[in-house]
Amino acid sequence: MTLLIQLLLCSSLLISSSAHSSEQEQLENLRNRINALKHDFDKTNESKSEAADALRESELSISDSNRKLNDLAQQQNEASHSLSQLQKQSKQLEKSIRDEQSLLSKLLYQQYLGGKQEYLKLLLNNHDPNQVARELHYYDYIARSRAAWLKTMRDNLNKLHDVTLQTRDKAVEIATLQDDERSQRKTLDNEKRLRQQTLTKVALQLKQQRREMGRLQRDENRLSKLIERLSKMLSRPQEKNIARNEALPSSIFDGKPFQELKGRLALPVKGDITNKFGSTRPESTVQWKGLFLRASPSQPVKAVAAGRVVFADWLRGFGNMLIVDHGKGYMSLYGYNESIFKRVGDTVKGGETISSVGDSGGNEESGLYFELRHEGIPLDPMKWVAR
Repeated sequence: MTLLIQLLLCSSLLISSSAHSSEQEQLENLRNRINALKHDFDKTNESKSEAADALRESELSISDSNRKLNDLAQQQNEASHSLSQLQKQSKQLEKSIRDEQSLLSKLLYQQYLGGKQEYLKLLLNNHDPNQVARELHYYDYIARSRAAWLKTMRDNLNKLHDVTLQTRDKAVEIATLQDDERSQRKTLDNEKRLRQQTLTKVALQLKQQRREMGRLQRDENRLSKLIERLSKMLSRPQEKNIARNEALPSSIFDGKPFQELKGRLALPVKGDITNKFGSTRPESTVQWKGLFLRASPSQPVKAVAAGRVVFADWLRGFGNMLIVDHGKGYMSLYGYNESIFKRVGDTVKGGETISSVGDSGGNEESGLYFELRHEGIPLDPMKWVAR
């Protein structure tokens, strides 16, 4: 029977070892996937920055184009205003020219009718010679002024014609530039829209990758905890090296002083003793002040000797805790209970069921924590147990 149990234990350890190896390999693969995803995430994040930079350049280009369009519109307004002034001036000049042409026509007609008789009449009318000279000089002055005025009118007309042509050419140039700028603005608007679509796509990809990384990291945490538990299980001493208690307390010593029971007591529950009194707890600097007996849940817990219950409540770190006073400063403590069956003030006999095995108080495995104390000082329970 013992050989069968050992074979079953070995088989269980082999299966656990195989599971541990498989889970370890799965964890390694999972971490590789997370690292690869982080690398892709960094690349995608870099692409997002590049897309944002490109979007910035497009928007700056659009702003520059708008500024140019505004400048061109202002130039067009100025050119249009100049053209309007020139057209107004042209109308005034045309009116003056028409008036002068009418006057000139009359003068030419009179001159045609009279020829040079006006000059002869001045000479033959026996007028004062000085007066005649002054009048002749006046006629000459009028003739020269008329010729200069006609020349000025011709120059102004030519200048007006040239300015009008230049203004029209400028208006055509501005219109052409506006068409080009509108086309460029349309192109840049399209580019901006495409960049924004790219940026949105990259942001969505980042969100999906971030969600995937979160899921994988949660899987990694769960798997790490599983492997940690498997590692602890595999690192435990084999069952044959763990002391096991099979004896239970009884009432045969009731009535005797507790100090006389040293070396004659039995532990309160059947189970494996997984620690030594005074040794350091795993992953801690705290020493064991009692024993932990690993046992299946709901097993009955027995009082090691007669006494009175002085504490029966939940205590942080110990879960459902029960304490029995045995007199003369001796006490026994029972922790991690699933249930407590006694109340404070109850009298109990040796071997009487006082609670049931559990894992209360956050303990990782089911069992009973047991202490003996004298005047508050912990005692090694194994020195009080019958061998």
